[in-house]
Amino acid sequence: MSPIAPNPDLTAAQRDALAAIAARQGELSDWCATIFDFGETAWREYRSAEWYVARLRAEGFTVEEGSGGMPTAFCADWRNGDGPVIGMYAEYDGIPGNCQAADPRRGPRSGLGFQAGGHTDPHSGLGIAGLGAALAVKAAMQKHGIRGGIRFTGEPAEKVRGSKPIHAAKGYYDGLAAILSFHPFYMLPMCNTVRWDTHCGAGWSMIYRFICDAPEGWGRHDGAPIPQSHSAIRAPGGNDALNLMFMTSKSLRDSMLPHQGGWSISEAILTAGQATADNQPAGLAEIQYMMRVPTIAMAEAVTEALDRNAAAAAAMTGCRWERHWVCKSRPGLANHAMARVVWTELQRMGAPVWGEAACAVAREIQANLGLAPLEDPFIPEMSRLIDPEEAEAILRRDLPPSQTHSTSDDYTDMCWHAPTARFYVARPSLRGPDGYAYPAWVMNALGGIRATIDPMVERAAQVLALSALRLIEDGSAREAAWAEFRERTGGGVGGTTWTPPQCDYEPPIHFRWPEYVTTPRGRDWWIPSAMPGA
Repeated sequence: MSPIAPNPDLTAAQRDALAAIAARQGELSDWCATIFDFGETAWREYRSAEWYVARLRAEGFTVEEGSGGMPTAFCADWRNGDGPVIGMYAEYDGIPGNCQAADPRRGPRSGLGFQAGGHTDPHSGLGIAGLGAALAVKAAMQKHGIRGGIRFTGEPAEKVRGSKPIHAAKGYYDGLAAILSFHPFYMLPMCNTVRWDTHCGAGWSMIYRFICDAPEGWGRHDGAPIPQSHSAIRAPGGNDALNLMFMTSKSLRDSMLPHQGGWSISEAILTAGQATADNQPAGLAEIQYMMRVPTIAMAEAVTEALDRNAAAAAAMTGCRWERHWVCKSRPGLANHAMARVVWTELQRMGAPVWGEAACAVAREIQANLGLAPLEDPFIPEMSRLIDPEEAEAILRRDLPPSQTHSTSDDYTDMCWHAPTARFYVARPSLRGPDGYAYPAWVMNALGGIRATIDPMVERAAQVLALSALRLIEDGSAREAAWAEFRERTGGGVGGTTWTPPQCDYEPPIHFRWPEYVTTPRGRDWWIPSAMPGA
């Protein structure tokens, strides 16, 4: 861990917040390892959410469980009298098929197969950095009698842009003085920097459900029963509708939007057919689509195209179809005043520092992969800062001038309710021989091994805490951020150029999301680890 040098520019509260983080380094490391080992995925982060709720209550926060109607979300509040309240948050969802132990060689976590969930970004470190900052700010505010508070939200299902559009629509970000959003990253230009103008775009996702619940009507008009002969004609069913939807949407993708704007769309099959008898049509099939687009108008255009495809697929197979929303997130809103606050504190602390223990782990991974271990095994981007405006210039090189947003992340929904800064602290990543690509498990492992992930958690917690206290203690900084927010929104929340929440749906928690299950056979992933290749 990097030492904290005295800095006369820090306030007394900021110095004490840094001391509080230093004092809890061991706990933060343990907590990060705990969430990493849970390895839970979207909408099914039961143990992770339960852990955060218990920890926050033990630390004196008032916690609402299941906030916004989401069982694995929460909203924690702590107040020290009237005053500005700063928003921070935890994410804790992983990704199916990325089960990796915190180990320098490939291997799933104990008792599981590779198909189980795992942390890739890693959200385990993201959330604990936020928690560490929140606890440090609380301690400093109590010690110095600083009025104000912290709202710390638990944000499940970020990988499907799940919770923040729902929390936003239900008012959980209203009344905040400012919001701080941190994410791990390792690639230029978004490494050890703050977003400037080009924020993330809209992320919309939906599930198309095909239901074959009247197969007796296929090809008949007299309501005849399902034929019993194995050679007789029978209804195609949900699988066929899904297949047509999948192929039709692939074929027509080039005609959904213009070939510019950096948009993308991907799909995942959630349910296919069920385990029915061979002479029964598949009664249910579900496919999820996720689009990343710069604007809401583009998302609406893609949705219309997908709706047409779903209607055609259902009509051809004698099925009904339904569309269920997973997320509708808004594009982000820049705030230079907020970016400057965070950039000041990031410059003050510097890039994370990885010591010899981390380098030893990295070299062991390289040796296990048959590579020559490097004296300096990490990529250089991890150890240097990049000015936000320089990062913006690099980002814009690959974007057309008319494109205002790029990629997607649901922090963007926070931006429309209070001035928000989005910043990045480097996560560990290895350098290798020219042309060599590390397997995915390496990044996942580095996000769980204490020596390699703890420096990121520590630095992000420090920057979050310093930025939060700067905003709480400095009224002029808050006013500058709010003046810019009002200007960009045409008057603030509800202003002439303010974008309202797009969420007009209930939390999509009832679908067959991948998850851990407990049966008489024990606790396992929904794809059993005993299966070959699992």
